[in-house]
Amino acid sequence: MRLLNFIYPSDPFDKSVVDEAYSEEFNAVVATGLPCSLFSFEDFEGGKFRARPALPAGADVIYRGWMMPPEAYTRLADAVSAVGARLKTSPSEYRLCHYLPEWYSLCEAWTPETIVAAKDADFVKLLHGKNWPAYFVKDYVKSLTTQRGSVAQTPEGIAAVVALIEQFRGSVEGGICIRKFEDLLPATEERYFVLDGRPFSRDGEVPALVAEVAQRIRSPFFSIDTVFAASGQLRLIELGDGQVSDRKKWSPEQFASMFDIHP
Repeated sequence: MRLLNFIYPSDPFDKSVVDEAYSEEFNAVVATGLPCSLFSFEDFEGGKFRARPALPAGADVIYRGWMMPPEAYTRLADAVSAVGARLKTSPSEYRLCHYLPEWYSLCEAWTPETIVAAKDADFVKLLHGKNWPAYFVKDYVKSLTTQRGSVAQTPEGIAAVVALIEQFRGSVEGGICIRKFEDLLPATEERYFVLDGRPFSRDGEVPALVAEVAQRIRSPFFSIDTVFAASGQLRLIELGDGQVSDRKKWSPEQFASMFDIHP
């Protein structure tokens, strides 16, 4: 059995302590007895990687930190491999859950219909005949989180949302995903985590949809977001790589408990 070891980003000004954003979770994971190391994300971005304490040779490593594009994640995987350990989630598995078009075909029955396009596509031509009630616009990873929101009422309005994504996020990651607008109930949104094929929830209850998705997606650690539609139907709205997924409503202790019982 391979040893499990976590790595968290350190404080930008003090490499001996965890970044404040992860301090509560870090302490909860440490309390389970699982080893945790720190590394400077800023040094990593500059081409240097050093974990403190050093990663044990042969360890499976779970990264918990900021989102990064697949290219950067591959560099992290290479850096971890260079010291004799390995990231538990491979670069291809990271990409599978990080980019919506990668997992969409596997989960199409449970999630809003989606059209994938380049950021400079002719959206009006692309969506001709769809006649959706509205159009939810995001890049491969995130939607627009400003007050304006990510919904275009017509195909003609999609380009303006794309421009705002580029303006406020700095770039469009991957491409554009245009999703059929559904009448969803935001207050019912729930996040689940899947570890080695086993789904976990905050309250111990796992919907059938989540259990099915957990079996379809071949990645060792990822998140599943669901929400109820106004019709009462449970809908899948997002997958994410578990290493870069926020805990949302999960307490640090609930999150850490998944790994405390990990065989």
